[in-house]
Amino acid sequence: MATAAKKPASTTATDTAKPKAAKPKAAVATITEAPQEVAPKAAPKATVKAAAKTSTKAAAKPVAAHVGAITCDADLLKMADADYMNEAQMAYFKAKLQTMRDEILDNARETGEHLKENEVFADPNDRATVEEENMLEQRVRDRERKLLKKITTALARIEDGSYGFCLETGDPIGIPRLLARPTAELSIEAQEKHERLEKLYAD
Repeated sequence: MATAAKKPASTTATDTAKPKAAKPKAAVATITEAPQEVAPKAAPKATVKAAAKTSTKAAAKPVAAHVGAITCDADLLKMADADYMNEAQMAYFKAKLQTMRDEILDNARETGEHLKENEVFADPNDRATVEEENMLEQRVRDRERKLLKKITTALARIEDGSYGFCLETGDPIGIPRLLARPTAELSIEAQEKHERLEKLYAD
């Protein structure tokens, strides 16, 4: 009789132990499954941000093309004849002339500082070489000073809207000629006529 009473006690102990063991497993399962549900949600946010960036970049490109900004000489040559000396072309040549002016002014400043340096050479040949170099440099600066006057005149013509047209005939000077010589005031035909007259009177 004593042995029969012990058997139900063991079965009830095992039955009560099983639910307790099952609860931690369920808790672990919920803990491990929670990050798996969060991970897929983070991915769409990154794709939305990337899509927003690409959409803004794509929207920015047509704006620059619509304005008609000129970035190089090739863009200028591709433009139609009807666009000759429009606002964009005027702005491009103005920036080109201003860059030339700044370079000339920097060169003149460097030449002035170089000539102020009093160098003493024991060897007469070295002294003669330096003096010759200084003379050549001064000649270059003289040519640049003349060019600076033409640049100033060309910038003034841009302001009054007459830049790019021949002073004698009023015809367009042409983009290729202006790119080669931004300070040009005459068309090729008028320039050739002047050169023929100069040779005629020189002879």
